[in-house]
Amino acid sequence: MKNENRNWMTGLALAVILSAGTVAVAQSGGAGRTDASTALSKPAKPKNDAEAKILAVIDEMTQDRTQRYLSVSPEDGRLFRQLTEAAGAKRVVEVGTSTGYSGLWFALALRSTGGKLVTHELDPGRARIARDHFKKAGVDDLVTVIEGDAHETVKQHKDPIDILFLDADKEGYIDYLQKLLPLVRPGGLILAHNMRSPRPDPRYIEAITTNPDLDTSFVLMEGSGVGLTLKKR
Repeated sequence: MKNENRNWMTGLALAVILSAGTVAVAQSGGAGRTDASTALSKPAKPKNDAEAKILAVIDEMTQDRTQRYLSVSPEDGRLFRQLTEAAGAKRVVEVGTSTGYSGLWFALALRSTGGKLVTHELDPGRARIARDHFKKAGVDDLVTVIEGDAHETVKQHKDPIDILFLDADKEGYIDYLQKLLPLVRPGGLILAHNMRSPRPDPRYIEAITTNPDLDTSFVLMEGSGVGLTLKKR
């Protein structure tokens, strides 16, 4: 139990550092934000052959300009991987699979933590492409893709959730939160994409910033923006 708590504290410390860095970058001005992040950032380096296989598919998807459904940026994906691995997360639920790009970043961490990803996708075509990407990356055994309207399919979840990631219909975030927040474990995280662009649903922002059981930071706001919400213990 002590090790588990330590892992979660490490993850949250990382979140604080990233949040502080985002604020500092935001204060430096628009042009400087892009130049600074580009200058400092380097491509993710694989630790072993399994990581190399996943990163190769991620890189292929990143470079393929015909892909219209990457959903998140490489910077977003790396943050998700870092938080998931630092927290030792065992169960990640994603609403909005798209073609599997964000799921691959989660899978990088879940290989190390021994965890699983359950991801929901409305569009059968995107779900099929995502499954192909997961298989090509060698992580299909870590991922369950559920097709259908997530407003209905998320009702099947019964087990505790370590990390919940929302990246589907923006007006639906509040419904997903209401249905799944009870399952997010104390100390768990809710990650929400598109907190800057496109404009987030004010109802969701209100829900994650006024609930005394939650604490929210907004990070990577130089891009699409990510809401990082802690469910307090």
